[in-house]
Parts: sequence; C-alpha cells; structure tokens
Amino acid sequence: MSVANLIEPITAHGGSVTLENAESWMQGRTLYGGASALIAYTSAIRTFPDLPPFRAAQVGFVAPLGNRFDIHSAIVRQGRNVAQVRTEIIQDGSVALTAFWLFGTAREPNAVHPAPLPTPDAGIPEEQKPADTRYAPDFLKNNYDVLYTPERRADDEPVIRRWTRLKELSGVDPVSELILMGDTLPPSAARIMQRRGPISSINWSFNLLDPQPQTRDGWWLAETASDHADDGYSSERLRLWNADGKQMLSGIQAVAIFG
Repeated sequence: MSVANLIEPITAHGGSVTLENAESWMQGRTLYGGASALIAYTSAIRTFPDLPPFRAAQVGFVAPLGNRFDIHSAIVRQGRNVAQVRTEIIQDGSVALTAFWLFGTAREPNAVHPAPLPTPDAGIPEEQKPADTRYAPDFLKNNYDVLYTPERRADDEPVIRRWTRLKELSGVDPVSELILMGDTLPPSAARIMQRRGPISSINWSFNLLDPQPQTRDGWWLAETASDHADDGYSSERLRLWNADGKQMLSGIQAVAIFG
C-alpha cells in the first residue's frame, strides 16, 4: 500500500475509516507509529484546510491500532498567529491514539540560532552501503530504503543512525513525508538491552524546524539516541537531517522496554 493510498480514506468529515491492504504498514499487531501519526495529521489538515504552517506535535500511542477505527479532529484554540488542533483515533470504543498539533504563522525573527550539523559526519547517502534489514519490521522492509552511515559506534553506545528514504513518494507533501519518516528507526536502547524482548513507543513529541522541509533524492538522515534507560523505559531523542546536513526535525520519545 502506497502512502497516498494509506491516507486516501481520511476525509474532512472524520468518522469511520477502513484501511484496505494496510498489512505493509503494520508493526506486529499495530500500525507503525509514523503511519498512525500521519493518519491523525492528515485528519487535522483535511478537516481544517486553512491552518497556518505546521510547527509541532505531541502524539500519544495509547493502544495498538488496526485497520478499522473512528477518527475526529477539533480546534482547541485559534489565535491570531497560532492554531491548536486535537485528533483522536478511537478503536473498539477506546482511544488508540491522541495527538495535539500546533500550527503557527511566521513572524519577523527576534532570535536566530541554526541547529548544528550531524556529528560525527554522516557522509552523503550516494556513497553509503545498504543496511542489513533482514530482521527489521515488515513496514520498514516494504516501504523504505535504508543505508548505513560511515561511522561505527561502540557496542555499548545507545545511538542508531541511518540514511532512509521512502520507496514511493508520489502524492506525499513534504511535511507528511517527515512525519512518516520521523519514527522510522528502532529505539536506540535496543543496542544495550541485556535480554531480547519487544520495545514499544509510548509517545512522540517533536518540533518541525523548517515548515517547508526539502532534501535531495528523498534521503533523510535519521537518528535515535537514548538519554536515559532504566526501570523498563528509555527516554529517546529522535532527529532528522536532510541530505545536506540541515536539521529538519527534533523530537523526544518515551519507550517501553520489555523482556
């Protein structure tokens, strides 16, 4: 199922939705987090098409989400410059995903501080080797090209970086592409787990640093990095840079670690 087909059933009126042939976007028994977040975002912008540029989001992955659900978006507040929208996805009578979207008009800047380049240098995607995705989730193998970065991390360093891009980009606007890409990599705490076991994203908060993100040939440098892991949870930083090293997305995520 292409990205365009994935979001096609989402209308401005909300209500019941059935995703046909959504198996390629599943991660175990739930839709991949980036796909479910994109569905919620699509509901927001189709329900309210005159919103200012998108700036930030808070997404709660409350329960596993299948291919049949109800969805609804509502304006929480519409100010002179900022609009805030809430989207809920309901499955079997209970909330499966809740999202809070922030949209804001641009103003004359009173502070300018460019985000740093990725460190260490990740090279350029055209010169990197394909990553081994044999054990990756099906949604990743079905929908993404993945490349290694040139650096090699120590075994006890909880950081994962890969060059990634969607195999099929037609019909996807740049912001929707980034939302779909932002949660692609596994949590980096997987590198330091003492025992094999599942990992589950609980939430995802992120800021879009450029309201019109662009890159070269569809490639984005994705990174997950654990700031702290203990008691069965990890606090993860999620970042995306374009192919020229300009950061486009900055996020944080709580992850449950089982096993």
